[in-house]
Amino acid sequence: MNTLAQAARVTPEAGGAFQPRQVLALAGKEFSDRLRHRWVLVVAVVFTLFSLAITWFGGAAQGQIGPRSIEATVASLVSLVIYLIPLIALLLGFDAVVGERERGTLDLLLALPITRLELLLGKYLGLAAALALSTLAGFALAGGLLWQRLGPAALYHYGGFVFSALLLGLAFLSLAMLLSVLARDRAQATGLAIGLWFALVLAFDLVLLGLLVATGGDLGGAVGEQALPWLLLANPADIFRILNVFNLDDVQRLYGLASVVPPALGNAWVMGSAMFGWIAAPLALAAWRFKP
Repeated sequence: MNTLAQAARVTPEAGGAFQPRQVLALAGKEFSDRLRHRWVLVVAVVFTLFSLAITWFGGAAQGQIGPRSIEATVASLVSLVIYLIPLIALLLGFDAVVGERERGTLDLLLALPITRLELLLGKYLGLAAALALSTLAGFALAGGLLWQRLGPAALYHYGGFVFSALLLGLAFLSLAMLLSVLARDRAQATGLAIGLWFALVLAFDLVLLGLLVATGGDLGGAVGEQALPWLLLANPADIFRILNVFNLDDVQRLYGLASVVPPALGNAWVMGSAMFGWIAAPLALAAWRFKP
C-alpha cells in the first residue's frame, strides 16, 4: 500500500475538483507494474512472432514465400488481430477494479484523497499505455519487413492497420473495465470476459449470417435488409474489419464485402467515429456505475 500512496502523490486538496496529476500518477504506476511483470514483453513477443510468420509465410499456399502485396498481408493480419487483441485486452483489464476489491486494497485506495473517476481513468490509461506499447512493438518488425520488400508506400496502409488494431484493443479494454466494475469477484469477471469475447468475436457474425440465411435474405423486408449491414456497428471487431478491408479493392473482393456493406460504411470517418464511440461509451458507463 505504501507504493500506491507514493505513486498517487496526493495533495490535501485533491479530493475536490478533478486532478489530472492524480490520474497520471496512477496510470504511471499501473504501466510500471505491467513492465515489471514482463506483461508488455510477453505480448510484444507473441505479436512479433505471429505477425512475422503471417507476413512471411502468408503466401505459401500460392507457392510464394515473403509478402506479395500489402493488401494480401493486411487481409491475413486482420484475422490474427480480431482473435488475439480483444482477448488480450479483456485479460488485461477484467480484474482492474474487482481485483483490487477482492484483495482488500480498493477501500485503501479510495481512502486516499482521490476520486473514483480519477482511479478508474488512471487504471485505464496505464493499461492502455501497456497495450499500446506491446502492440506497436509487436508489429514493428513486420513493418520493417514490408518496407524492405514492398517499399515505403506499403507502410501507409500498414500504419493505418496498426492504428486501427490499437483502437480495437482500446475498445475491448473499455469493455473489460466495465466488466470489472460490474462483477462481484474475479471468477465472475473471468467468466464475463470470456463470454464477451466469444459473443463478439466468434458468435456475432455467425448469428447475423444465420438470420440472413434462415430468412432467405429477407430479414424483416426491405428495411431489415438495409439495416442489416448497420448492425455490424454493434460489434467493434466488425468495425475493425470494415476499416481495414473496405478501402482495399483486392481485399474487398476477397471478403465479398462489395455486395454486403453499403458505401456509407466505407467512410473511414464514420467507422472511426464508431470505434471511438466503443472506446468512450463503456468507459463512461463504468464511471457511472462505479459511483458510490
